[in-house]
Amino acid sequence: MAFREVNARRHVGLQQLSALALAGRTLLGPMKSYKFVVDESTNQSVLTCSAVRLIESLDLSSAAGQLLNETIQAQNKEFKTGMSTLLFLVGAWSNAVLECLQQNVPVSVIVSVMSEGLNSCCEKVQCLQLSIPDVNKGLCSSSVRTNIFENKTSQIRSNSFLNPQVCFQKGISTSEEAAVPRNTHSYPEDSCNFSNSCLFSTLTGFGSIASLVKPVDGKSKSVISGSGVMTSSCNKKKLSHSRYFNTLAKSNFSSQLGNSEGCLSGQSAYPCECNDFGHLAMALSHGNQTSTKLLQNIVAYQQQRAECSGSSQFNITEIVTCCLLGLPESYSCVCSGFITLVSPEQATVIKYLQDKPLWILLMDGDLTEHYRHLGFNRSRNVRTILEHPSLQEGRSGDLWLSSVLDILKYFEVNLILVKGNVCEKLMERCITNNILVIGSVSHNVLRAFGEGCGAQPVSYLTQLDARYLGSGGQVELWRACDGRAMELGELVPVRIKVQGIPLLTAMLTTTVASKMQLIEDQFWTFVYRLHHALNEGKVFLGGGAVELLCLSHIQMLAEQSLKPASTNAEKEFHSPSWLAAASTEYKSVVLQALASGWNRYLSVVLCNTAKVASGFEAYTLIKCHLKKAADCGSPSAYILKEFRRGGMVQGSSDPFTDPGEGLNVYDNVTAKMEAWRRALDLVLLVLQTDAEIITGPRRNQLLNSYVSSEFMFL
Repeated sequence: MAFREVNARRHVGLQQLSALALAGRTLLGPMKSYKFVVDESTNQSVLTCSAVRLIESLDLSSAAGQLLNETIQAQNKEFKTGMSTLLFLVGAWSNAVLECLQQNVPVSVIVSVMSEGLNSCCEKVQCLQLSIPDVNKGLCSSSVRTNIFENKTSQIRSNSFLNPQVCFQKGISTSEEAAVPRNTHSYPEDSCNFSNSCLFSTLTGFGSIASLVKPVDGKSKSVISGSGVMTSSCNKKKLSHSRYFNTLAKSNFSSQLGNSEGCLSGQSAYPCECNDFGHLAMALSHGNQTSTKLLQNIVAYQQQRAECSGSSQFNITEIVTCCLLGLPESYSCVCSGFITLVSPEQATVIKYLQDKPLWILLMDGDLTEHYRHLGFNRSRNVRTILEHPSLQEGRSGDLWLSSVLDILKYFEVNLILVKGNVCEKLMERCITNNILVIGSVSHNVLRAFGEGCGAQPVSYLTQLDARYLGSGGQVELWRACDGRAMELGELVPVRIKVQGIPLLTAMLTTTVASKMQLIEDQFWTFVYRLHHALNEGKVFLGGGAVELLCLSHIQMLAEQSLKPASTNAEKEFHSPSWLAAASTEYKSVVLQALASGWNRYLSVVLCNTAKVASGFEAYTLIKCHLKKAADCGSPSAYILKEFRRGGMVQGSSDPFTDPGEGLNVYDNVTAKMEAWRRALDLVLLVLQTDAEIITGPRRNQLLNSYVSSEFMFL
C-alpha cells in the first residue's frame, strides 16, 4: 500500500471540484444558457440546463467528482430544486478555500470559521421568510397592477420576434379570440374542459390562465389566474379596461363553455381570500411561462376537487407526465386521467376497446414467469431433476403463457396495468386476444386507479379473483388540441380514464428531440417548488435577496473580527472551543473567503439575467447595494424595501418588463439552505481529505516509476 501526502497549497481535490463546478456557471438565473451534451458513441445530443443532467454527462472518475455527483443526486432526490446553486457554490467555495490555503491558514480554522459563518447566515436570513398567506395577499393585490402594465407593453410584445405567433390587435375580446382560426392558438371548445381531457387554456398567448368553473347555481364563471380579473362575491373592483378581458367578453366566453360536461361544482377556484396558488406558482416559476401555465391549470383543477371532497388542495402524487415528440410546444396541456405511449400494435387493441366497458387488473410487480416478490424465499432441501432441460424449459414457458391467457379470458380482463416489466411473448398473445397490457406504471398511478375503479393490486395472476378487478374505465386514443387523434409512428398516446379518478397527466410536447428531457425536468422542478412551499408554509424572498443579506452579514462579521474580541458581536458569533486556536487575522481572511462565494454567486446571476453587461459592472452594483444597506443601518430592512420596489436582482426574465412592474420572485426555504449546507460540507470534506491511499497492482508500478519519491510505502 502506498501513501502520498498532498501539498495543501495545491489541493488536488478542491481543484477538481472547482473545475467540475465551472461547467455549471451558466445554469444560474432565470435566463439560463443551455448546454448541448453530445454522446460520442452515437453522436446524438441532448439539450440541458439542469445541474443533474450535466454532472451525469461529465467524466467523474476522480473521488472528488464522485462525491460531487452523490451530493447533487441527494439534493435532487429530496427537493428536485437547488442543484444549480449547490454546484456553483461548490466551485466558488473551493476557490475560496484554495486562496485560504495559499495564505497558510490552518485547515482547522477554515473548517470552524466557515461552518460557524454559514450557521450565522442561516439564522440571519430567517427575517426574509414570508408566510404563504402573506405572499398570496401581496400577489393578489399586485395582480391588477401587473395586468395594467401588460397593456403598456402589449404592442412591443406583439411585434416582437420573441413570440411571433401571438399578434393580436388592441381591443380584442376573449370571445373574439375564440373565433381566431386554429392555426393561431385557437382550439375547439370540446378540448378546454375537465371532462374532455384538455385543461389547457385558450389564452396561451396572453400569459394568463383561464380556469373554467361551473358553480352550484349552474351559472358558469371564468376565473383568470395571474391577471386582474377575479369573479368572487368579495371582489372589491373588477378590471374593465383591459384590452384582453372585459365583462362582456368574459360572459360571452363563459356562456360558450358553461354547459360542458364534467365541470366540477363549487365556488371560484381563486377566491378573493387569496387561496390563489396559481399566483404563487407563477412567482416560483422564475420566468418559465409554459410550465407555469400547465401548473396553474393543475392547481385550478385540484382546488376545485378539494372544495368538493375536502382533500388536500395540491397533491403531487396525482400528477404524471407524458412526453410526446412531434408536436409543437404550444400543444402542451393538462388532461384528466392517465396518458401513456403504446406501440402501434397496441393501438389497434385500443380502437377495439374504445367503446367497450373495461375490466381492469393491477399488477404490483413484473408480469413474467420467473418473477418473485421482494422477500420471497425458495423452499430449502428441494431438488428438481430434468431429463431434457432445454425441451422442458420451452414447454414450461408455453404452459405458463397458456395458463395466464386462460385466467385472463376466464375473468374477461381487457386492461392490465403492470408496475414492472411484461413478458414480450405474453404481450404478443394479449394483443392477439384484444387485451391491452401497459408496463412500467408508477405506484402512484396504480393507487389512483385502485381508488377510482375499486381494483386491488395482485403480485401473481394465480391470486386473481373477481373481487380484485376494477370496472368503469374507458380507453381511447389521445386527441390533440385540434381534435385529431395522434399517431406519430413508433409510439401512440393513449388515454385511460375512470369516473372520479384524481389523476392528471401533463402532456409535454416538442418537435425537437433534444429538448424533451429538458422540458420534463423544468416542469417537475416547478411542481416541486410549489409542493415544498405549501408544505413548509413559507418562502424566501428570491432573485438574490437572501444571498445579498448573507454577503452583507458575513462582511460585517469579518470587519468586527478585526476589532477586540470583547465586542458583543464577537461574543455572539465565536465559540470558546476554537477561539483560542484561531487568530483574529485568520478569522477575517476565512470570513472574507466565505463572503467571496456569495459575491461570485450574485455577480453571475446578474450577468446571466442580462441586467448588467459585464462582471465588473455586476460587482460595482453589488458593492453599491452593500454600501446603501450599511448606511441604512438595517441591511434586512433595506433589502426588503428594494425587493418590494423591484430594484434588485429579482424580477421577470422578460427583457421588455420594467423591473418596477414585474412579479416578485420567491424561493423555497429548506431547499435553498440545504443546498448551501451540502455545498460547504462537500468542500470541507474534500479539504480534510488531504491524503491519497493506493492499493492493488498500482503499488508495484509506483515502485518502479520516477514519482516513487512522492510516496510512502506501508
